[in-house]
Amino acid sequence: MNIANTLRQHWAALRALLVFTVILGFGYPLLIWLVALIPGLHDKAEGSILTAGGKPIGSELIGQSFTDSSGNPLQKYFQSRPSAAGSNGYDPTASGGSNLGPESTVDTPGDPAKLASGASASDAGFKPSLLTQVCTRSAAVGQLEGVDGSRPYCTGGGVGAVLSVIGPRDSRGYVVHPTRVVSVNEPCATTKQPFLDLYEGVRVECAKFGDDYSTGQTVPIRGAAPSNPQVPADAVTASGSGLDPHISPAYADIQVARVAKARHVSPDQIRAVLAQFRDGRALGFFGEPTVNVLQLNLELDHRFPVTT
Repeated sequence: MNIANTLRQHWAALRALLVFTVILGFGYPLLIWLVALIPGLHDKAEGSILTAGGKPIGSELIGQSFTDSSGNPLQKYFQSRPSAAGSNGYDPTASGGSNLGPESTVDTPGDPAKLASGASASDAGFKPSLLTQVCTRSAAVGQLEGVDGSRPYCTGGGVGAVLSVIGPRDSRGYVVHPTRVVSVNEPCATTKQPFLDLYEGVRVECAKFGDDYSTGQTVPIRGAAPSNPQVPADAVTASGSGLDPHISPAYADIQVARVAKARHVSPDQIRAVLAQFRDGRALGFFGEPTVNVLQLNLELDHRFPVTT
C-alpha cells in the first residue's frame, strides 16, 4: 500500500469538498439572497404579504376564505374559488387537490342512523363525488348571487343526476331491457321522489342505504340545464394546489350586485374598482384573465367600508 498516494487522494478529495462547500454552501445561497433583493422581486421573496392598518392579513399569492365562523359567505366580500387544501381549505401545509376525476359521479352515502343521531355528514361516512360537489356548489352560488345555478348532469336539489340501470346487457355491456332503475345519489332517507319519474318505462327508485348498485350501468342524465351555465367553472371547482388566490372575471361579475348591496353603493362603483384588479393573460397569451380576490376586497374595505 502506497501511503503517499493515499494521502494525495485524500487531500484531493478534501480540496474538492472545501471548494464545493464554498460554492454550494455559501456562494449559491448568497447569490439567491442577493437576487431576492432586486426591486420587483423582493416583495415576492418576502411572501407578498398584504397589510391593513399596519397588520398583515394575507399573501396576494395564496387564497383565503371570506366567510363567517359558521362558514357562510360574508355578503360584503367577493368570494374565492373552492379549495381542497386542508379541512377548511387554503392550508399551505396541505396544498393539493381532491384527487377526484371526471369519472367520480357516484356518492358514498352516509349512515342514516348516525345522521339521525346528530352526526355530521362526513362523520356518518358520506363522501360526495366530484359531480355532486360541483352540483352542490353551483346551486349554492346561484342562490347566493341570484343567478341560475343549474348545470348539466345535476338535479334540482344540487346533487349528481346519476342512475344505476339494472338489467340484461348486450355484447357491449349496455343494458338493453332495464328491470330496475335507481337514482344512486338521492338516498331514500332524504329524498322520497327522485329527480326523474321514469327511465325507459321503468319507475326510478331512491337509493336505500346498504344496497349495492354497482352491478348496474351508471347513466348520468344531462337534464334541461343550459350548455353554458351562469355559474362559471372556477366557482365550483378547486385549483390543483388549492391555494389559487384568483378568480375569473366571469365569477367576479356575478358577485358585483351582492357586494354593492352589502356596501350600500351602486354596482357601477364596485365595477370601477373591479376593473382596476383585472389582470390579463401573462405576456398577452399565457393563461386566462384573472382577478386577485384579496387585493380587491382590501381596496373595497378602503373605499367603501362597512361598519356592521
